[in-house]
Formats: sequence, C-alpha cells, structure tokens
Amino acid sequence: MKLKLGIPKGSLQDATIQLFQRAGFNISVSSRSYFPSIDDPEIECMLIRAQEMARYVSDGVLDAGLTGLDWIAEHEAGDGKTGVIEPIADLIYAKQSFGKVRWVLAVPEDSDITSAKDLEGKTIATELVRATKAYFKKHDVNVKVEFSWGATEVKPPMLADAIVEVTETGSSLRANRLRIIDTLMESNTQLFANKTALADAWKKEKLQNIALLLKAAIEAQGRVGLMLNVKKDDLQTILGLLPALQRPTISSLSDDQWVAVNTIIEEKTVRNLIPKLKAANAQGIVEYPLNKIVL
Repeated sequence: MKLKLGIPKGSLQDATIQLFQRAGFNISVSSRSYFPSIDDPEIECMLIRAQEMARYVSDGVLDAGLTGLDWIAEHEAGDGKTGVIEPIADLIYAKQSFGKVRWVLAVPEDSDITSAKDLEGKTIATELVRATKAYFKKHDVNVKVEFSWGATEVKPPMLADAIVEVTETGSSLRANRLRIIDTLMESNTQLFANKTALADAWKKEKLQNIALLLKAAIEAQGRVGLMLNVKKDDLQTILGLLPALQRPTISSLSDDQWVAVNTIIEEKTVRNLIPKLKAANAQGIVEYPLNKIVL
C-alpha cells in the first residue's frame, strides 16, 4: 500500500522539499517528471500546482497534499466538493520565511481610494478570484473581478483599479507604489487529506506520523542546542542568563561540585549569550544544530 501525496509545485516547492528533508524525507525532483522520488517506499509523490491541490485531494486522485488555506478556501468557494477534505496539520512556513502570508487589497499610492466601498463599479485583478468575489459580496460592493495570470502588481492603474495579491513582507507592493487598504485573509500551508483516505487506518497513521515529523522540523527552525558545564555555586547566575524552550536539563557530573546544563535557545541569541556564559564561569560550552523538536 502507498500513500499518494501531493507536493506543491511552484513558489512553495523548494521550501516544502527543504522542510521534508529536515523531517527526514529526501525528495528528488526531476525537471522532466511530475513524480518526484522519495526515500520512503510507502509514499508516492506528485507535483501539483498549489492552486489545484484541493481539487485533486477532494476528488480522491491524491490521498493528501500540502497547499495554502487560501487555495482551499478558493476551491470551496467555487463549484468544488465541500466536506470531503480534512486538515491534518497547520504548517507555518512560506516560500521566503517561516510565517504566514496575507492576501491584501491594494491600490495605487496616489489613489483616493481608502476602503472596499470606494471600489464600487471598479475592476479588481487577482489570482484568488472566487474568494475575492465573496469578499466584495460580503461588503455589498459591485466590482468586476478579473483573473490575473501573474505580475498582478504592475496592473494598476492602467489595467485594473485595484488588486488582491498575496504578500509576505509587502516589499513588492511598495516597490510597485501600491498601498494596502485591507486584508482579505491570512494563510499558511496545511497538510490535509481526503476523508476516504483517513478512513483507512494505515493511511491515517502514516499521515499523522508525517505531520508529527514536519511540525517537529518547523519547531527546530532557528533554534540550536547548548550544552555547558557549571559549578554549582554559579548555577543560579547561569540559569538567569538562559532563555529556554522548556526548563533547562541539569545533570550531575563525576565531580559533585559541577553540573551539566543542556538547553534549547534561539540561534540568533547565541552570539551574545556565549560570551556572557563564559564570563559567568561556564566551561565546555558546546552549540549543536537541531533537526527536529517534538513537543
């Protein structure tokens, strides 16, 4: 038996493959094939555009897949089947960073438009057509929503009056002299499955195990382990310097005047922390990388 798993093709592809690698799964993509190889004989991967993933999972072509909540919402706002897919895990990562993305309504900087109401009768360009239509319907504003094949940021003001576009940092919108006036939704990648697949005990357990490892890899992102030896007399001073995911682990050493301290900290704090630990008489300080943290 194999689990048929959709990997998002496009902007999320590299970040997804890197996440799987940290979780212990090596995925190899060929430029000539939509079927990447994976070093787990129980999984069969297929590259699918993130925008289409929900449709193929809901139709049962795939058992499970990864895509954004935005594209799941877009699918369910249309003619697609609803109630046939189920979330397995929220995976907070994006193509540039480990965070959420936003779908925003943006207009030219010098426009006098300040809200959705000001766009009555105007043209909106976006890839997220169905969700955008639902947003304006909720606000009781009549607009023309056009599908954009890309480069959406360059369309105002000549080709559209406003756009609905996805952003992580807003830098591309600012570079194109656009101003955000509202956020339609936040989105992050989600591992989700067809309910029929989840009715199979083996597939359900396999997906839960994959989710556990992926979440553990995300938890480890940007963190390192730190080990050090400390005299008992200096322990409270050292503990006062250490931020920790949980409480630091303290172990006895052969010399009963010393203990070993093991903790997990944010990597960005290490360069400032290690000199302080050394000044507080810590010895044998070792920093080591982390692949996974299971909470």
